[in-house]
Amino acid sequence: MPTVRKFNPETGPQPAVYNRGVEVRGAERMLFIAGQVGERADGTMGANMAEQAAIAVENMKGVLAGAGMTIDNVVKYTIFLTDEALTGAFMQAAASLMPQPPPAATLLYVKALASPQMLVEIEAIAVA
Repeated sequence: MPTVRKFNPETGPQPAVYNRGVEVRGAERMLFIAGQVGERADGTMGANMAEQAAIAVENMKGVLAGAGMTIDNVVKYTIFLTDEALTGAFMQAAASLMPQPPPAATLLYVKALASPQMLVEIEAIAVA
């Protein structure tokens, strides 16, 4: 099992919803998770940000499970939102679904995702 140290050096901002650095030692496996969106297995899309965020995280958990990992193995997220106004709704919806303490993260605002109905996409890196 790898040793994972999540930290925020005192030399910069102290974010509440992610850590600025994650150090991994002794990892035997790395899993790169492609962007997961708010689309269910049956092809239906979540109706709003809360639903899409929850579905995207559940889809990510499915990929993790397929590799014998859990959400706690995630060391880095990249989150894409289609509208800055969705940030609060995403943070509220995802807060209880993400590991604690949180991993390193990057949040980007993009013009569009692969489908006009998509509001959020989450990529991740996990280690074991």
